[in-house]
Amino acid sequence: MIPRTGAKPRVILTFSLPREWLGALPEEVDLVQRESGDVSPREWLLKEVGSADGLLCSLADRIDEEVLGRAGRLRIISTYSVGYDHIDVRAARARGIRVGYTPEVLTDSTADLVMALLLAVARRVAEGDRLVRSGGWREPWSATFMLGADVHGKTLGIVGMGRIGRAVARRARGFDMRVLYHSRTPKEGVDAEYVSLESLLAESDFVVLAVDLNPDTYHLVNYDFLRRMRRSAFLINASRGKVVAEDDLVRALREGAIAGAALDVYEEEPLRADHPLTRMENVVLTPHVGSATVDTRRRMAEVAVENLMRGLRGEPLLYEVPAGLE
Repeated sequence: MIPRTGAKPRVILTFSLPREWLGALPEEVDLVQRESGDVSPREWLLKEVGSADGLLCSLADRIDEEVLGRAGRLRIISTYSVGYDHIDVRAARARGIRVGYTPEVLTDSTADLVMALLLAVARRVAEGDRLVRSGGWREPWSATFMLGADVHGKTLGIVGMGRIGRAVARRARGFDMRVLYHSRTPKEGVDAEYVSLESLLAESDFVVLAVDLNPDTYHLVNYDFLRRMRRSAFLINASRGKVVAEDDLVRALREGAIAGAALDVYEEEPLRADHPLTRMENVVLTPHVGSATVDTRRRMAEVAVENLMRGLRGEPLLYEVPAGLE
């Protein structure tokens, strides 16, 4: 453990961050974290949170009633993520605990990954890489070898039009794509065409999910959703894993209801090595790395630390989960 000192506020850090990303935090607070391991066990969190004034956590931590019930001194929860569905925000707010998060700073990195996934599944990049590495590439050239799908000039449908949806739409214009979107209401200042979900699924060559996880979006992508897509279309998800009913996705892929999928997030993480999706050649899988660039992760740390310190001082947070979005 990092030792406690004086009457400084006590802060629990549940995961590992490079020391240089923490700024002056270790000097300003009594910082408590495990000496090893990227993620702290729940038992450790439950034991330590009782005397904590602040909590700096990640998506890997489930901050629920059990944790909050033991957190008698907690004033601020700062999550190192744009998502906050791992936190019972309503219960925290009822206890006077504020919740900060890190939107905006990871928007462009995540949108970059969405386009990388889209290109990879359309042009069979991961499949081709495996073929070359395994020695399966036997013929120098063939007119029909490893045929993929064009991206330029195709129709992209974005479900959800928040920061990441807008950033994906901007990138798609660089590929001369027609961009459709569907959200609860039309958005101002979006260079894309607002359509019904039915029209989006029927017309899109690529369907990108860019929604938060909430009761309305849980398993939004089910068998019926997938069946309404084009058989030649691809599904891309770098939003939240539980937006997609994976059993239904596996069924749709096996039946040829859609052409393929590219996923960065999953219902349960890490994804099991024996999951049916891992054995499908028309599926590209990445291990939840939407924001995983050096610059973005460092900036996320800066925002999370600043949220934490402002919460301890009783000041407005840089980014606080808005009321009504919990």
